[in-house]
Amino acid sequence: MASTYTSNLGIEKIGAGEQAGTWGTTTNNNLDILDRAINGVGAITLSGTSHTLTTSDGTLSEGGNKVLVLGGSPSGTNTITISPNDQDKMFFVHNSTSQTATFTQGSGGNVNVPAGAKALIYADGAGSGAAVVDLLDSLTFGGTKLTATAAELNLMDGGTSAGTTAVADGDGIVTNDGGTMRQTTAATFSTYFNANLVTVPSAITSSSATLTPSSAQSIYQKVDTSSNNVALTLAIGSLAIGQYIIVDKTSSSNTLTLSYPSNSQGVSLGNSVSFAIAINQNGSIFTFVESIKY
Repeated sequence: MASTYTSNLGIEKIGAGEQAGTWGTTTNNNLDILDRAINGVGAITLSGTSHTLTTSDGTLSEGGNKVLVLGGSPSGTNTITISPNDQDKMFFVHNSTSQTATFTQGSGGNVNVPAGAKALIYADGAGSGAAVVDLLDSLTFGGTKLTATAAELNLMDGGTSAGTTAVADGDGIVTNDGGTMRQTTAATFSTYFNANLVTVPSAITSSSATLTPSSAQSIYQKVDTSSNNVALTLAIGSLAIGQYIIVDKTSSSNTLTLSYPSNSQGVSLGNSVSFAIAINQNGSIFTFVESIKY
């Protein structure tokens, strides 16, 4: 009985009573085929836009390698046809070319491996309708399917391509909640920042007062001068650089005088002025004061 060959690796099965005195050569060749199939790393040189990855019966062939390292200089997307189309195959692929490699075996489906990417694929050997499948597609973590796109993962990994997409209240923002990554709406962040970014104390009504910001927040301060003139001292030494005080004179009656304890700068808001904005630029004095009239 003549030799036959295994379906997927093309290993020669010596027929009964065959190859007397030479069977050792065939056996050694079979062991080399197995060795390549288990741990073989094959360098596949691509050119043009097509390549046939062949596994031949009884022969050490490039399609028999476990790992395929794609090299060469393909002129565009290179279609790699796994042949024959009735062999089950599994490959670890490293595409080190500058073009996409498309693996196909039949009409059942293909796998694209982008330039520089790696993949774990199998071909089902179903003949003319054979399909190639990416085993890393539909990746799961802890039983949860990963549905992010490659572009989304690249962005989370430090992508620098910023767009101009408008932010709406219902949009999610990823935040680290005590070590657990969560999505929180933009509206929730807005509420938090509004509550914690600027302090809004009760209105000042006394004839003299001192306004002392905390080290962490700017201040929006209303001053009611409807009953009397008010002299307000701004204790700017407590402000960090970039923080500010907004003083809002809520009445057109009487006068509001602003002064700073560390220097003689100040401003007086008369009947026609509504509020002033003072910005602390160097940690000790206000170098800009804007008065806005009614």
